[in-house]
Amino acid sequence: MANTIRQDLQTMFTAGVDAVSGFSATRNAVAQMADFQPDQIVAVGKAASGMCAGALDALTKPCPALLVTKYQHTDQAMHEHPQVTVMEAAHPVPDEQSLAAGQAALDTVAGMPSGSRLLLLVSGGTSALAESLPADISLQQWQALTSEMLAAGYNIGQINARRKETSLIKDGKLLAAFNGAEVRVLAISDVEGDDIAVIGSGTGDTYRATATASVSLIGTNQVARDAVEAKAVAMGFTVKTNRECMYQDVNQLAANLADELLDASPGVYIFGGEPTVELPENPGSGGRNQALALGLAKGIRGRHDIHVLVAGTDGSDGPTDAAGGIIDGKTVTDVAVARDALQRADAGTYLRNCGDIFITGPTNTNVMDLAIAVVS
Repeated sequence: MANTIRQDLQTMFTAGVDAVSGFSATRNAVAQMADFQPDQIVAVGKAASGMCAGALDALTKPCPALLVTKYQHTDQAMHEHPQVTVMEAAHPVPDEQSLAAGQAALDTVAGMPSGSRLLLLVSGGTSALAESLPADISLQQWQALTSEMLAAGYNIGQINARRKETSLIKDGKLLAAFNGAEVRVLAISDVEGDDIAVIGSGTGDTYRATATASVSLIGTNQVARDAVEAKAVAMGFTVKTNRECMYQDVNQLAANLADELLDASPGVYIFGGEPTVELPENPGSGGRNQALALGLAKGIRGRHDIHVLVAGTDGSDGPTDAAGGIIDGKTVTDVAVARDALQRADAGTYLRNCGDIFITGPTNTNVMDLAIAVVS
């Protein structure tokens, strides 16, 4: 029974991710642009490989593309495509390749002639993956500041606001350098409120652009959650709640969701968002989703009728190969051990040791996180 429910949870999660797939969402959007043939594609973010592939598949004519994404997040077909230049960089803390990618994006956009058309594809992760800094700020200083903000539990809005102040390409500055005739931006949102000024720290924001410009959101957490709900209903479940609420500190969120599930009637409970985590000085292995999964497991300990999947829709959670965890009332057998793992930010090690880690690999999308619970 438990294995069947875990498989059901994975099926629901996959349905949510597929609904916001970088490839299909972008292909569908570009296929509807009968009046727009870009002269250049720039795709940046964790979903950039799928988004770029989808755009190229939909276009009726060849088009050169610059693709910037996280290490090991590029599909082989994009590496082999004759018109695609691939650059991979670090996330969540930028590295030298992030600066090279940011400069390449700026040079590409600024170098386009008058009358040209640009298709800019933006997704979560853009802020770290492509950056251009003023001469008086070193990469080492920027890495230190980024690490400090992450460790202190800053949310993505706070981090991106700080990034905007310094960057030479964020906050609409990339498109301010575009001298062509028209730019269209397609975005997959990984932020609360789905604001293009916040996604990728405003790398796709058009408010500084002098060319004709438009922005379309083609993937959001709500779209993913609604797809999870539709799949759950099709599988015969009753969906009790579907809401975007995961924006607290991860420990408080785990306690709140555990309390809700302990009192819940049978059915499926769907939550979305992106909690914050405050890290100790020397954190262990894991990320916010693994921490939330273990915190929930601690809270529902002994309840064998509750199963929960918590995962990042991009397939990665912190600097690990895991997306999150699948837990139930048997995950935590010793509360003290689980509490210690959470305090040391080592939830990933705990979940691996008990076989409750959840690994998907890169998904070519990124619409924050999902938590899906089945109460039977």
